[in-house]
Amino acid sequence: MRLDKWLWAARFYRNRALAVEAINGGHVHVNGQRVKPSKPIRPGDEIAITRGSYRWQVTVDGLAVRRGSASEACTLYTEQADSLRQREMLQAESRLSAPAPTRRPDKRQRRKIIRFVNLRDQ
Repeated sequence: MRLDKWLWAARFYRNRALAVEAINGGHVHVNGQRVKPSKPIRPGDEIAITRGSYRWQVTVDGLAVRRGSASEACTLYTEQADSLRQREMLQAESRLSAPAPTRRPDKRQRRKIIRFVNLRDQ
């Protein structure tokens, strides 16, 4: 199975185009090496995925013929313990550092938030 298809099936990226962009940008490494989107993936391969400040270190456990539910996607890989611990620490820090809003955003602020989130996901 191709690497870009596997990343999409395992739900690391919303579509294959984003997966290909990340692979070509050097944000995905297989067995410690930078690869192309067409790299064949086999069970046992180790994949390092970087998205923003988050980093996943996963081992491929299975391959999917098609993209399934999130619970099915979790069976395709096993995340390493130190990777999971580091991501949880980053999430906790970001929750603590973000100030609690004093009121709900108005219409203009909501539009700015939506624009910001859409730019960040690209």
